[in-house]
Amino acid sequence: MNGKSSQPPPDRTGGSTGVPGNEDAVADPHLPVPAEPIDNPGLPVHQPRPTDVDDAAAKRAERQIAAMFGLSAVCALLFCVAYFVFSIGEETDTFMGLGASNLALGVTLGLALLLIGIGAIQWARKLMSDHEIVEMRHPVVSPDSDRTEALTALNQGFDDSGIARRPLIRNSLLGAAGMLGLPAVVVLADLGPLPGTALERTVWRKGMRIVNDVSGTPIRVEEVEIGQLINAEPAVFFATDDEGEPVIEGPELQAAKAKAAVIVVRIDPAEITPLPARENWGVDGILCYSKICTHVGCPISLYEQQTHHVLCPCHQSTFDLADNAKVLFGPAARPLPQLPISLDAEGYLVADSDFREPVGPSFPERGDR
Repeated sequence: MNGKSSQPPPDRTGGSTGVPGNEDAVADPHLPVPAEPIDNPGLPVHQPRPTDVDDAAAKRAERQIAAMFGLSAVCALLFCVAYFVFSIGEETDTFMGLGASNLALGVTLGLALLLIGIGAIQWARKLMSDHEIVEMRHPVVSPDSDRTEALTALNQGFDDSGIARRPLIRNSLLGAAGMLGLPAVVVLADLGPLPGTALERTVWRKGMRIVNDVSGTPIRVEEVEIGQLINAEPAVFFATDDEGEPVIEGPELQAAKAKAAVIVVRIDPAEITPLPARENWGVDGILCYSKICTHVGCPISLYEQQTHHVLCPCHQSTFDLADNAKVLFGPAARPLPQLPISLDAEGYLVADSDFREPVGPSFPERGDR
């Protein structure tokens, strides 16, 4: 033994030395590369389409596609017509329980989109280039040469589509796509008209009774104890017409409640500090304030009898009802609006007018009113 290792020298090519038992052994680079285990089937022989060899068939397909785009434009126009012709809720049993308005709007808009899709598919299948394109995988970041090639392929696709050579398809497609903008514009009307002064008014009117928000019972002075808080609403919410139907119902009722809900509280008159010209806005210590928080419009009713403070449960804005509902704590920036009240001939609490300022959260048009 001369002290040297008996291991064979390492393979300078980075492969294994071929020592028996070495599972990482690789084939000799000088040996021929074995064939793929599965033969490459290749691409089938290209078969031309009828529109590729028959100009009449190509023209016929072009007219068919243009007709689909044209019908799409007509359906979009019919959508707009149906929007104004049929009233919501009219003929509720037109077809399988669907109303005339919903049925007409759904069918016309659905056909407008469907016809564009079918036309585009037919265009691709019958008139666009039918040659197979192979794209090899490439690194995530493409070199400039690949980007140039991509732009070339994009331009080739534009040329293969034949849109420049087929103005009938191009113009009908543009017309159909443009017509789809009409339904989008028309349905914007459902967002409703601008509010105008609607945010500044509620349903409260002079002489309208204040009633319990659950039972609709009018409120008398002797029925309200000092320290008591009552959730109330205007009596019109419980009123019915000659046929027994509610005067206000549905979405209109919910919108009105969101502004007209109030709280009625009775405080010892000696503890009340009214603002100038508000000395007569209450009745024997009974005051009425908006129930809607001036921060983001949450309903308020968490009342502390000893301090006369009312708390908003959403963001803890606190108002002092004995001092004109001024803000004591929290993010609210304005006091709760006060509703001036008095008694009617039968001794029930009634409103003297609507609120003198807008209720609820501030809005840009409110200004300093």
